[in-house]
Amino acid sequence: MPNIKSAKKRVKVNATKAAANKSRKSNLKTMLKKADIACATGAENKVEAVRLAIKRVDQACAKGLIHKNKAARKKAQLAKKLNAAQ
Repeated sequence: MPNIKSAKKRVKVNATKAAANKSRKSNLKTMLKKADIACATGAENKVEAVRLAIKRVDQACAKGLIHKNKAARKKAQLAKKLNAAQ
């Protein structure tokens, strides 16, 4: 355990930010899975699911959770799956 006041605060802040990042990353993965399933099954809401997934990818990239190249790759993969499903 840290003894210095600022180090104690860093431990708290890091824990809070780690929890927020974990939540955001989990939500991103969920949206990507929903979009994949919607495209694979040919659901009527596949366009909306892909749109939401792309939005989450952009948000994750803006927050620094994923690299911009990974975000671009994920968006391209989603678009490719959507076009193949239509």
